[in-house]
Amino acid sequence: MKLTKLQLEMLEGKHGYATQKSMEILSALGEIFEAEKMIPVTSVQIAGVSYANLGEPGLDWLSQMAKDGRVRVLTTLNPAGMDLENWRVLGIDPEFAKNQERVVNAFAKMDIITTCTCTPYLVGNLPHYGEHIAWAESSAVCFANSVIGAKTNREGGPSALAAALTGYTPEYGYHLDKNRQAHVATKVKASITGTAQFGTLGKVIGEILDSKVEWTIPYITGISKASTDELKAFCASIATYGGTALFHMEGLTPNKMRVPKKTLTVTESDLAEAEQELNEEDAEIDFVSIGCPHASLHEIRHIAELVEGKRVKKETWITTARPTKQVADRMGYTKIIEATGIKFACDTCCVVAPIKGRFTGLCTDSAKGCYYGQGRNKFQIKHCSLEECLQEAFIE
Repeated sequence: MKLTKLQLEMLEGKHGYATQKSMEILSALGEIFEAEKMIPVTSVQIAGVSYANLGEPGLDWLSQMAKDGRVRVLTTLNPAGMDLENWRVLGIDPEFAKNQERVVNAFAKMDIITTCTCTPYLVGNLPHYGEHIAWAESSAVCFANSVIGAKTNREGGPSALAAALTGYTPEYGYHLDKNRQAHVATKVKASITGTAQFGTLGKVIGEILDSKVEWTIPYITGISKASTDELKAFCASIATYGGTALFHMEGLTPNKMRVPKKTLTVTESDLAEAEQELNEEDAEIDFVSIGCPHASLHEIRHIAELVEGKRVKKETWITTARPTKQVADRMGYTKIIEATGIKFACDTCCVVAPIKGRFTGLCTDSAKGCYYGQGRNKFQIKHCSLEECLQEAFIE
């Protein structure tokens, strides 16, 4: 792999310890994936922020990098393990909170914007079509590649940080147009509407792709319209169940792709079967969670309209980015929602928060939330629309 004079200087340690270690990581990746060169990136999203995932070894490494490392491009963070301001109300252990704050402080020392959200494109980290970026959050990677048309591989936490500290990433994978062509034409013969149904569709297509090694990028037809919220739900689900980082949805997403000869069809019965898998019979629900990926301002406004004047009977969280909540505060939406007993959990989500053992059953409109709720936290699960989730919250 050819390196420029500046990149060689970084590799030789002439720009500090953290930059050198970062270029070592990127050079190794480039050699593994046979990249010809490094390319500049304009935006980074770093995953691996929760102390529950990092532990002391991960935190020690971050602390070493933070001694002299400073990011060179716009860089934001994935959700942390707790609401950084309101963790006590949400029942987070003080010792965990102390360690989580150490993690975030290490990132902040490197001039990383500590938004802690899985939807950076909703709070200011918004690349344009064709722009090269280095993002690590699976649902955001899928959204950036597919809905926006930016170009990124699914980075790991260390490689994303390395890209942020150097401003470069190896040119391989989805940075190359030849690797961004669809492999299978996917005809959806069903009516799809709402975030929950788009999540179910993502599960169906994702699991099919996961079973076929040669199929990684679908060309999807049969969807006439989709909102930003529906597309972010779909991205989260297809990335979770299929590891998918790029798709094309005809008439809705911007990338130009050839229509593949190989085909598959998704029917109403496929969706019904998947929905049955997402709902455990007689699940005992004591926890309702909305906002996986993080709730948008539009969703928060809709929730305020649905719950005004009511009182929840079950623990209910809305997870969202702090900047989004601050706008909702200004508009009066959060005052209406919090008056019902619903709690906002900013900076975090139910995938990375330390909530295992605290609840028995989870009700959510997120297929991704179901996957991790059942697999990681051993919750019983119920998957339904946002409106039905709120109805569940008001049931004794």
